[in-house]
Order: sequence, then C-alpha cells, then structure tokens
Amino acid sequence: MKWSNPVKTRRPLGFIEACIPTVAAKVPEGPMWVHEIKHDGYRLIVRRSGDRVRLFTRRSYDWSERYPRIVDAAKRLKRSFVIDGETVVSDKHGIADFEKPHSREHEKSAMLWAFDLLELSGEDLRQLTLDERKSKLTKLLKGSRHHGIVLNEHLEADGERAHYLASALGFEGIVSKRRDSSYISGRSRSWIKIKNPNAPGVLRFRDAGA
Repeated sequence: MKWSNPVKTRRPLGFIEACIPTVAAKVPEGPMWVHEIKHDGYRLIVRRSGDRVRLFTRRSYDWSERYPRIVDAAKRLKRSFVIDGETVVSDKHGIADFEKPHSREHEKSAMLWAFDLLELSGEDLRQLTLDERKSKLTKLLKGSRHHGIVLNEHLEADGERAHYLASALGFEGIVSKRRDSSYISGRSRSWIKIKNPNAPGVLRFRDAGA
C-alpha cells in the first residue's frame, strides 16, 4: 500500500490569502482603471497586531525574521493593520534588482512597496473600493518613506503609456486595477497584470522554458 505525503492545509492565525492579478496582453482602458508599477520582488502580507509584526508569504510562511527593516517600519506606524505589498531590493537607480532578493545577504536592505490596506485598527476594509483603501493607506504611510515601507502610488494616465514608461525604465510591468473593486483573495479579473517582455525576471523564465 502506498502512503501519500500529508499536505499542509492549516494556515496561521491572521493570515489572509492575497489577491492575484490575471495576466493579460492588453492594458485595460477607461476612467475606472488605475495603473501601478509592478516591481520584481516577493509578495508579502504584513500584519501588525499590537506590538507583534508578521510578514506572510503567499504560501502563508512567516518571513518576519528575514526583513528587519520592514518589521521596524511597521512598528513605527503605531497602529494595527494588514498591508499587501511587494518586498524589493533596489539597485542604485531605484529599480528592483531581480537577482538580489534570491540571495539572503541582501535581506536587511529590503523594503516593502505597499499597494493595498486590508485592515486598519481592527476594521476589515476589504469590502471598500480600491480608491477608499488606497486613500486610507496613503494617510497611514504619510512620512514613512525612509523607514522601510513605501507607498506604491498609482497612475491615472493612459494605460498604454503607463506600461510603455514602466517597460522603458526596466520595471517588471504594470498591474491595472478597477478603482471600484473590493479586495478578493485568489485570482481576480479586477486586477490585470501586463508584463514587460524585456524585464530580467521575464527573460529568465523564458530562457528556462517556463
């Protein structure tokens, strides 16, 4: 008789599954869409409850010990919250370095580019619109730029131009989001990811046959 390996199904208390964008080839257009830079890093959900800070990966692992700068920044904000964002190690030009996050020697310099706020002071914000959540996130992070958590601002300009500029600057691409959408865990068509075909991470996976 063959025994299968047990599958990890239990998630840690406080973990929220991330909203995952749908990959598309065309940028959605219209006034209901905003566009954010897609950095090349690790997705993290940052939860602060009282004095405790936890950094959850998409698979629910706690990486709090890996990123002390982000933990310290979260403690400086003085409120309980859950933030969705991306951990990035940047080069001298401020562009995410695709290779550095894969080497643990750079973890102390990693920062979080925050793009969504799921809870604030115990209140669940996921049913609010993206505009409302981003407004609260902006106020929460005001003045925190040099402490390890940075607001990932969105662009309201033409989506195709936003993608062109992001690609020209060497970013991974953009994520276009409906400004009236609630936050939904799992795959969402309200978040659309358009890749930069020449980004280092994209080229690496293409060369590997991924």
